[in-house]
Amino acid sequence: MQSHTRGHLVYAASGVLAVQTGRGTSIVPANRVAWTPAGFTHCHRSHGDTDMRIVFLAPSLARLIPDRPAVFLASGLAREVLLALTGPRQYDDAAPDYSRSARSRLHRVLVDELREADEQPLHLPEPRDDRLQAIARMLYETPADNATLAELGKTIGASTRTLSRLLRNELGMTFYEWRTQMRIHHALVLLADGHDTIQTAHACGWANPSSFIAAFTNIVGSTPGRYRATGQTTAHASQLPMVVKSSG
Repeated sequence: MQSHTRGHLVYAASGVLAVQTGRGTSIVPANRVAWTPAGFTHCHRSHGDTDMRIVFLAPSLARLIPDRPAVFLASGLAREVLLALTGPRQYDDAAPDYSRSARSRLHRVLVDELREADEQPLHLPEPRDDRLQAIARMLYETPADNATLAELGKTIGASTRTLSRLLRNELGMTFYEWRTQMRIHHALVLLADGHDTIQTAHACGWANPSSFIAAFTNIVGSTPGRYRATGQTTAHASQLPMVVKSSG
């Protein structure tokens, strides 16, 4: 865990990043960019061969975007600016091809794009209640398990009614929504590691690949196949020899 004196944007030109703060975990695939304001404790974790780009913003620009962690849909222009700003050491101050004034102008273009972009977080809030934490561990370990909330509740000694109330009050979602978000997070990791759509669907608990494709598209904004293709195309276009290897 770390924090910085300047707010920063993180983008995965290929692979998948997970950004964890005290508010939970956000998955950042290649069509999203994550914002962490100055002073927020956080950590990054990469999945697959992840080409991670970091752009730090001056306070005068940082105040134009939210004062809380956020994930934005990355436009084509925003992606190109992020790639242009980041050098072989993967953050903007290392980019050798632009003067300081040119970088400042690109930063402004990037912030303007983000101000026009929709926030589209793939956010998984962290439960505080011990009973929900126990269920979360089971779902993380076996995402393909289709046990009902009642069956999981029996394992930890809590009723369906109690768990449903906790999910609504703490996380603002139903059990179905929570488990689907967890499964999509897991699916993004598997796709980044090279698994195909059918393998990923079965590993995440979908017996029917078409149901998986529909759920994935609804949450991520593209089909699994198109998502994989976009990530590979962006990675090839970046022409960076250095990647961040998977942390596991």
